[in-house]
Amino acid sequence: MNYLSIGDLAQTFQTRRQNVALKSDLQRLSQEMTSGVRSDATTAVGGDFSALSSIERSLTVARSYSVATSEAALLATTAQTSLETVEGLVTELAPALLTAGSSSQALLIQTTAADGRAKFETALAALNVRAADRYALSGTATDTPPLADAETILADLQAATASETTAAGIAAAVEAWFDTPGGGFETVAYLGSEPIQPLRLSDDTSVRFDVTAADARVRNTLKGLAMAALLDAGALSGDVSERAELARLAGVSLLDSEAGMAALRADVGIVEASVDKTAARNAATVSALEMARNEIMAVDQYNTATELEAIRSQLEILYSVTARLSRISLADYL
Repeated sequence: MNYLSIGDLAQTFQTRRQNVALKSDLQRLSQEMTSGVRSDATTAVGGDFSALSSIERSLTVARSYSVATSEAALLATTAQTSLETVEGLVTELAPALLTAGSSSQALLIQTTAADGRAKFETALAALNVRAADRYALSGTATDTPPLADAETILADLQAATASETTAAGIAAAVEAWFDTPGGGFETVAYLGSEPIQPLRLSDDTSVRFDVTAADARVRNTLKGLAMAALLDAGALSGDVSERAELARLAGVSLLDSEAGMAALRADVGIVEASVDKTAARNAATVSALEMARNEIMAVDQYNTATELEAIRSQLEILYSVTARLSRISLADYL
């Protein structure tokens, strides 16, 4: 009988090649068994990648929108928290100012004015809030705080009201400072820019977040706080009756601003609700796409386990054969 044989060196190389191939298959099957996903996409799609590519692209877009909705939610929530803080300050201070306005006690007026100045500073700090290294109420100038510090604003207000000798005159000057286009507020106090562009949250949904610290409703709130701060800074010093009247006017101004602040918070709340709704829809889209991809790429756990066991058996046989061949020698043969 004629037969072919291979030399010892060739036999060694052949054994090594078989060992490497079996170990490679074992690693692949172990990975697929653990992850539940085929490692060979070509085999999974039968060479047609169109459906899988479409799903992967849609997943990438949906995940990018998820990031956008997270950023929008953070921005709106931060602004809402800031406005809530300011509204709380107004609710606390307005009655105290009205009480001081109906009193002729200089100490009560001064104490209330000092509280007003502290709340004015707190309000400015709240409106200068940051969210993820961007200022929430600065419009497009996200790297700049929306409002100047209290000292800068008060210094300019003091200069604007220095010639006034009555509470009504100071109130009118403060109102003009805040409301006049190109006036003190816009040139000294507000450091931000125009509102940001609508935020794109999905292929068919965008939301407008055009709230800034320059909003008229924010200005109206700051007017009353600024009047109280001016009282603490010494406005109408020595005239108790006029100081009491200024406290009263500040309280009335704050009460009048509450409705506007509530409306502003409601606007931000609408943005929050829209963002939350879109985020939920985007999350559902991502889940559906991931399920569709898994249906294409998923492995059959039973077949994979069977193949894994077969590879393990082949490796054991290969090791047994290799061990037996390693003990063969000419002396044993003879």
